[in-house]
Amino acid sequence: MNRPAPRLPPWIAHALSAQRGPVPWSAVVRGALAAGPLLLAGVLAGRTSLGVVAALGAMLAGVNDRPGSRRASVGRLGLPALAGAAGLLAGSYAGRHTGAVTLTLLLTLLGLLGGAVSAVGPVASAVGTQLLVTSALGAGMMLPEPGWESALLYLAGAGWLLGLRLLLPTPSSAARGARLGYRFDGERAAVAGVYEAVAALLDAAGTPGATARRAALTTALDQAQDALAGPRLRRHAGSAAERRLHAQYAAALPLAEAATALAWAERPVPARAGEGPRRLAVAVRAGAPTGPLPAPARTVPALRALDDALLRAAEAFDSGEGGRLHTRRRGARALLRIVLGAGGREYGFRVAASFGASAALAQALHRTGWYGPHPHWYWLPATAVFLVKPDLGPLVSRVLSRAAGTVLGALVFAGVAAVVPRPGGLIAVVALCGALIPVAARHFAALTAVITALVLALLMVGGEPGASWNRIGETLLACALVLIAGHLPVPGERAGGVRARLTVAADAAYTYLAHVLDEPGERARRWTLRRDAYRTLAEAQAAIGRAAAELPALARHTEGTAEVAATLERLVDTTTACAVHLDDTGSLDLRHRERLEQLFTELAARRRRAGLGTADGGRTPEGLSGAISRAGRKETGVTQIR
Repeated sequence: MNRPAPRLPPWIAHALSAQRGPVPWSAVVRGALAAGPLLLAGVLAGRTSLGVVAALGAMLAGVNDRPGSRRASVGRLGLPALAGAAGLLAGSYAGRHTGAVTLTLLLTLLGLLGGAVSAVGPVASAVGTQLLVTSALGAGMMLPEPGWESALLYLAGAGWLLGLRLLLPTPSSAARGARLGYRFDGERAAVAGVYEAVAALLDAAGTPGATARRAALTTALDQAQDALAGPRLRRHAGSAAERRLHAQYAAALPLAEAATALAWAERPVPARAGEGPRRLAVAVRAGAPTGPLPAPARTVPALRALDDALLRAAEAFDSGEGGRLHTRRRGARALLRIVLGAGGREYGFRVAASFGASAALAQALHRTGWYGPHPHWYWLPATAVFLVKPDLGPLVSRVLSRAAGTVLGALVFAGVAAVVPRPGGLIAVVALCGALIPVAARHFAALTAVITALVLALLMVGGEPGASWNRIGETLLACALVLIAGHLPVPGERAGGVRARLTVAADAAYTYLAHVLDEPGERARRWTLRRDAYRTLAEAQAAIGRAAAELPALARHTEGTAEVAATLERLVDTTTACAVHLDDTGSLDLRHRERLEQLFTELAARRRRAGLGTADGGRTPEGLSGAISRAGRKETGVTQIR
């Protein structure tokens, strides 16, 4: 009898796992054209230090260069770059005009701010990371130029990569030719991905893979929403092509709703049901008319809703006008609540403790001469920033990957630096590493190795020889510091970030259900609330997954939260099925009501086991029970669009 292979502990399995996917050739080309040419320009102009700073700006912007639309890349690359320039400016002046104690206190306060801001989301996390990394670089590098000049060159380096992102066409857009252009190729791919995800969910209805397909649909909708909702000079879409994409995205929302309802019913649907969304996806990518769409059988409410949604999508594709993104934007007050909430406080405390302690240790070692003849001490606190950020992965996985990547990158660079000519060979190393960053980003260790080699090459061009071995020692010290800080007790409740996200997701789910029960005919707000419920739930599940891969001493603080999130997911799916059924019949049948009551009971039990207590935000299952009963009795008079 064959015994099953032993499973690795989650904290080891996560460290060994890597993302997969096609090579992002466009990002590879941008990386090759970013830091290397900027460094070369600085060397040729006789301003090597400014070339190094500009290359650093381009490198850190390249770390944030992810697939998506050009519009979204403005915020994803631009906001962290602005924070990085501010950090470099603050660090430069603090390093020149303050003593070791004052400087350490200032960096600790910046760590508290950068960590708290990181709780808002991925872009805010990149903002906090660059703010802290560049403040350490500015304080420790002691560049010959004034701080304002270094900050401007850093911003120019990041702006150079952003300009490449906005201007260079992608291979896919070039293949389609000039008819569609390349300006909206990211948006077009994201919207087409939604229709493909709808078709995949319809194919998986009634199978065990339906849950994963529904999650993939949520991801596709999030990506499309982000791609279309980037910063703009005008309030509304300014071109016919953009308005058409908005209309095509909005037309996908009722399709996604109907597909979710069909998957919730746990019964297979006819194969032809997925053909319509697939043809719509092809039409989006090609910028072509939809052509005839196969109509599914109209035997149940969800299939009738799917057929109606296909008809409306065909009309939207033909007209190319209208279409809201159904995004609920968070105002300044809501963002401030996140920063000052449990998640922000926990992030801020851990980042401040690690960043401040590493800065203090680096100052002590630097002033006692441990660093030898060179004065740079910034590597230790800069490394701690990347290690301590909870949203970058589980703590032990980050530490192991960072240590392995630094050792590998330093060893490889030492061998390469011994044989390549200077400075030309080192500039080529910078260009090569810049091209490798988008591929290496699939694993933290690989990314660390590439960045280590790139930074060491920059430092050597800037006049610092033989720094590899020092960097290995500093990295290992940072790993030890962050491991200690990561296991320290924090003020308030442990795992506050996970619990805060789960509370937000629960409130969004209850708000969505209350709207469906009270105002079933108001679809525009329903789709906005549905998107908010699924998005916040996905964010909570991601945070729970990272926490579950920590060492047992940390993971135990989030035990039971995954089961709560899974129940909330079923509740939101059931709410969607209720919305579709109410649209068709005007009332809830017994199956929907019983499923909601069952989920409420299960959710209450799982929240108690996870130590979460009752839901926040004014929406509770107890308060919704009456609305469920009323929805089962009343006739709302909602008519179906046929």
